[in-house]
Amino acid sequence: MKHRLFLLTLACAASLGAAETAPAISAASILARTKVLASDEFEGRAPGTPGEEKTVAYIIEEFKKIGLPPGNPDGTYLQNVPLVGISSTPTLSFVRDGVTIPMEHINEYIGPSSRQVPHVEGKDTDVVFVGYGIVAPEYGWDDYKGLDVRGKTVVMLINDPPVTGADGQLDPAVFGGKAMTYYGRWTYKYEIAGKQGAAACLIVHETAAAAYPFAVLIGSNTRENFEISATDLNAGNVGMQGWLTLDAARKLFTACGLDYDIAKKAAAGRDFRPLSLGAKASFNVKNVLRNVASKNVVALLPGSDPKLKDEFVVYSSHWDHLGRNPNLPGDQIYNGAADNAAGVAVLLELAQAYQALPAAQRPKRSILFLSVTAEEKGLLGSRYYAQEPLYPLTQTVANINMDGANQFGPTSDMATVGFGASTIDDIGIAVAASQGRVMKPEAHPENGSYYRSDHFEFAKVGVPSYYPKNGRTYIGQPADFAEKQVKEYIANRYHKVSDEVQPDWTFAGAAQDTAFLLEVGLRIANGDAWPEWKPGNEFKARRDAMLRK
Repeated sequence: MKHRLFLLTLACAASLGAAETAPAISAASILARTKVLASDEFEGRAPGTPGEEKTVAYIIEEFKKIGLPPGNPDGTYLQNVPLVGISSTPTLSFVRDGVTIPMEHINEYIGPSSRQVPHVEGKDTDVVFVGYGIVAPEYGWDDYKGLDVRGKTVVMLINDPPVTGADGQLDPAVFGGKAMTYYGRWTYKYEIAGKQGAAACLIVHETAAAAYPFAVLIGSNTRENFEISATDLNAGNVGMQGWLTLDAARKLFTACGLDYDIAKKAAAGRDFRPLSLGAKASFNVKNVLRNVASKNVVALLPGSDPKLKDEFVVYSSHWDHLGRNPNLPGDQIYNGAADNAAGVAVLLELAQAYQALPAAQRPKRSILFLSVTAEEKGLLGSRYYAQEPLYPLTQTVANINMDGANQFGPTSDMATVGFGASTIDDIGIAVAASQGRVMKPEAHPENGSYYRSDHFEFAKVGVPSYYPKNGRTYIGQPADFAEKQVKEYIANRYHKVSDEVQPDWTFAGAAQDTAFLLEVGLRIANGDAWPEWKPGNEFKARRDAMLRK
């Protein structure tokens, strides 16, 4: 292990130009910090709990030990993030031709509300199937077809429509082909339903299309959820933001005299028109509300160049997880070791490596280390930073995000989520090559990972954002090693109390990736040109408009 890490340090040092002064990057250190953050003492790191207080205090103490100054211009390590905790108790039922079609909470549906009010209700609302629930003029796609759905309950499918070309394969020119676009994400579907004036939005869950089992939704949505505190307490949101199991959707369609599979197939075409189910939906959501003063944690490495130090490269990684569920038998703590104690440990290791650089090798631009709250509740901490940045977004040259880490061994490759989005990819390709590795696109773009972590909130406001992930070709392991690990994690540990530090975790691969992340950041921080979105990227216009102001 020591020999391998020494080689990694030399690889980084070769780029820095001085092997004798290269910063140390330690797999043991990453593992040790992960164990602390994922311990039962931190109670699952939920916002607004003692677990948050312990987590925030720990990260601040680590930044102080490293020697980094506070990242907030007010002289603190904190950015206050005002949240509202919402604990929802829903009921839902359908009626068709006088016959009630009951729905059992958790087993057949989940139905929280994001409205910051004590009670939300819908009585006898018309139920309409709106296909994939997408309005995308650039693809000539409109699932609503002008139908007035105000006050109605809309039912829709997850992911993007599977549009095929003449060869029968998914058409990459429409909804990204195999890759999920933002139109396929549940957040978009609730947003567009709210804009259309719907009373409730129910998404049909299918494991392959959603990229996770229904149990993940139960774990994430049936306890306290959060929203950024708003003066508009309804915030344009639909009253119920729910999910139906596939079996529940089939039951509903069958009771309405319809075939779910036929309706789903029809929804894959541009000529699809909204389908009335002839049923009425009634829902009732009781919300228990509380104000939560949550925190982002920030530290700063000031740039060394007097002209460039007011420009910023932001590394981000969320500290939160799902906390404790007192209703569970046995283990009640969602420790979130992989998600995302490991990512925060890498962020701290990066901070330590940057601080260890000698003065002559300090980056010209400033480096901001940002550990955000409430990612698991809708990317809220990063969204708040993007809305209320501590440093101007016009001076923020790039975001590099870490969600998870390579717990296992070194790889001969790496992956980029959203590969080809910006010129940061070109830097990443070059840095990977300097490590003797190959950069590849993510293995499963259909899972929509680009829209599922904190870099997305930076991208939405125009900042070029980069989300690299560990590779899948593990040195000395069978070719299917990575795929087996991913499948095992999603099936057995993702958003479950079993996401704990495992005996076979070494983080040797994370150390390799940390050296990569350090070098990418240095090249951006010292580069003559700012990173840019590539032509055709959906966020390029926002960046261009921002920089014209």
